[in-house]
Amino acid sequence: MINEGFGQNKSKNEKIPPGQYLEKSFPILSAGPTVHINKESWDFTIFENDTIISKISWEELNDFPKKEINTDIHCVTKWSKLETNWEGVSFKDIFESVPIKKKYKYIMAYSEGGYTTNVPMNDILDDKGFLAFKYDKKDITPEHGGPVRLFIPHLYFWKSAKWIRGIKLLENDEPGFWEKYGYHMYGDPWKEQRYQGD
Repeated sequence: MINEGFGQNKSKNEKIPPGQYLEKSFPILSAGPTVHINKESWDFTIFENDTIISKISWEELNDFPKKEINTDIHCVTKWSKLETNWEGVSFKDIFESVPIKKKYKYIMAYSEGGYTTNVPMNDILDDKGFLAFKYDKKDITPEHGGPVRLFIPHLYFWKSAKWIRGIKLLENDEPGFWEKYGYHMYGDPWKEQRYQGD
């Protein structure tokens, strides 16, 4: 099990980034309507330019080592939820089977429905980024991005794209959906990187 360890001996206030408040429920926020995807039809595609270099089916995803992640999550709309429990597959393990050229420093994540978000490659490596499919021991519901969502808990939660279907490898950073509307290109909650210029 991976424990992100946002200060196990800290008080709850010390675990909440600046400008955030503690949320006990799990708010549902999306850029569009809820998407419903059957596991059997779900797959995950990795693009290099316009070339598909890997396509992972639901069955193949479950062949990878599964990891449990206990961590806090932080939404740009200012709520934080502490000690959440997830299960998924690490990009570290995926990239062991799909070698990625070192020239690629960023990814653009693509979701069903057209949503995109950009993330530095270093922020999904070394067990920092996952394809998550369980929350609190249960399948992630469609409202929360199931059957599979991108999960990058150390960044604001808009980076953990719901209904993930693939990534495109990038040499240079490019804005995704919310980034084009003025959201920060990175999104570190501890630095309050909500919007461009923060």
